[in-house]
Amino acid sequence: MIIAIDGPAGAGKSTVARRLAEELGFQLIDTGAMFRTVAFESERAGLDLYDEQAVAALARRLCFEFRWEAGDNVVYCNGVAMQQEIRSAEVSRNASIISALPAVRQVLLEQQREVGRERSSVLEGRDIGTVIFPDAELKAFITASPEVRAERRVEQMCEQGLEASYDDVLQEILDRDRRDSEREVAPLRRADDAIALDSTEVEVEEIVQLLLAAVHALAIP
Repeated sequence: MIIAIDGPAGAGKSTVARRLAEELGFQLIDTGAMFRTVAFESERAGLDLYDEQAVAALARRLCFEFRWEAGDNVVYCNGVAMQQEIRSAEVSRNASIISALPAVRQVLLEQQREVGRERSSVLEGRDIGTVIFPDAELKAFITASPEVRAERRVEQMCEQGLEASYDDVLQEILDRDRRDSEREVAPLRRADDAIALDSTEVEVEEIVQLLLAAVHALAIP
């Protein structure tokens, strides 16, 4: 079974996807972590992030795997665990840049499908239900107000010991939303058959239970 969770940054889709994967015993594929890893490795290699073919060529050389370790879903790249180094604001901005490159998206699309087909999986991102797995058995699109998403992101960064300015984070979110929604290739949008959910004033656990009920309903003959 494939469960597709889409939505903008900070809407709670990562938490929902994680809880679903844990409850169902499914593999959890964080597609954003894959883009972040490509952005991180591209920067480390000294590549021009707007050089589509160079970044795509680097992406082809990367092999991804997701493992549960001590309660965390860790992405491995060529056998190396990627941790906080891919979670900085700079890497997030760079990931947004490379995610708009068609050749890079195509490479990662193929890798995401390959990893996802290995076993029942929950995938979260921005185009899972529309592009990566349009035939997913269950799709959800989770959103929240930009202000609430910025507050969550600042809190998360502070917990990680990172400095964060609410105004800067809010502007980054608004810019990211615009880029993701306006890009020509795989723009951020809700699939027609996706369940629309707003986490602005709804607890994440309530959303998780709603989706678990939907999964169990699908499993009934």
